[in-house]
Amino acid sequence: MKPIPPDWSARAVSPADAVAGIRSGANIFIHGAAATPSALVEALSARRDLEHVRLYHLHTAGDAPFAAPGREREFRSVSLFAGPPLRAAIAEGRADFVPVFLSDIPNLFLSGRVKLDAALLCLSRPDAHANCSLGTSCDAAKAAAETAGLVIAEFNARMPRTHGNNLVPFGRIDAFTLADRPLHEHAVDASGEIENRIGELVAGLVEDGSTLQMGIGAIPDAALARMTHKHDLGIHTEMFSDRIIDLVAAGAITNRLKKVGTGRIVTSFINGTKRLFDFVDDNPLVNFYPCDWTNDTSVIRKNPKVVAINSALQIDLTGQVCADSIGHRIYSGIGGQMDFIRGAALSPGGKPIIALPSRALGGTVSRIVSALSPGAGVVTTRGHVHWIVTEYGAVNLHGLTLRERGEALISISHPDFRAGLRSELANLRHFPMS
Repeated sequence: MKPIPPDWSARAVSPADAVAGIRSGANIFIHGAAATPSALVEALSARRDLEHVRLYHLHTAGDAPFAAPGREREFRSVSLFAGPPLRAAIAEGRADFVPVFLSDIPNLFLSGRVKLDAALLCLSRPDAHANCSLGTSCDAAKAAAETAGLVIAEFNARMPRTHGNNLVPFGRIDAFTLADRPLHEHAVDASGEIENRIGELVAGLVEDGSTLQMGIGAIPDAALARMTHKHDLGIHTEMFSDRIIDLVAAGAITNRLKKVGTGRIVTSFINGTKRLFDFVDDNPLVNFYPCDWTNDTSVIRKNPKVVAINSALQIDLTGQVCADSIGHRIYSGIGGQMDFIRGAALSPGGKPIIALPSRALGGTVSRIVSALSPGAGVVTTRGHVHWIVTEYGAVNLHGLTLRERGEALISISHPDFRAGLRSELANLRHFPMS
């Protein structure tokens, strides 16, 4: 491989010039989360000469001007996992959403099912070997970089250089611009009494030597905060945030007992603050891989005692888990919940966990319901569900009958709703109330 030419940066152009080669009707991938290439997104959105451009992405950070009202003929956002910037546009019909497992997204591009004409990426600057890293988000961006007709990069001086299977050769890049701006951050979520109680219960299910997967938010953070006394924990996850650093510092995370990536934290992307970005920068103990590998159940199950900690918006009395929508309104996506729920179930000693507060909307509605709201998406099926945790306890539904599941879930619902749920369960399952 040729070394990087000393004058490589002389090829840099403005963001507007970098995206000038994009044509109407193109399919474009946009790097996501902390790696959202904002300068390129803004430059593309500023163009008024395009029509019917489809923008494929996971959750992006920052503004999404391409999805603003009045831009529908020019751009069509296609969320593979919906984040806050696109929720309103999807609900109002100005943008689209694809329900898909995170593990299946790279193959959409690799198989040609979605033929990408361009990929907009935010990369670390090239090293002496002419390689750039995908920095904070490898996920589906690696497949996009390998298959897109044009690879357009924003080289951000503050993008960490990360290790793993996440390199993009400098020679693969068709146009690039230079930036020196803070990455998009996700602040650590504050946890209250309810989240802390749920975190305590979840942490109590985690044994020494477990391999963890967790999402982002107050409940996973609260659980992790209560694991500093654990021993020989490992991390194999689709993503992690700042709280992991504290467990590494405490010596709770060693990755010593993992079978896949022994001695290494394995992830596909990260989302957090500058503290997290500094932690992964040139850190060989953290390896980033495409999400079709990190989230492959045949890979996940090889690790011992996989504990998958995921969230939900609503759960019905049979154990069906809605995690991607509030009724018909798309809130997030399927993501990797099912990948890891199933992988944990197949892992020796594994524990798939869904953790959620018992109530929503200021305490006015129960999250445990007799029937999911119309339009609610079932992300984890009742055949896959195991542990459910609320602030009122933890129950394992695996192997229970429909009646037993209902009774177990009611026992961890909020007391204000238990009588109504018991009555509904009795009517559904045709048994007299005691």
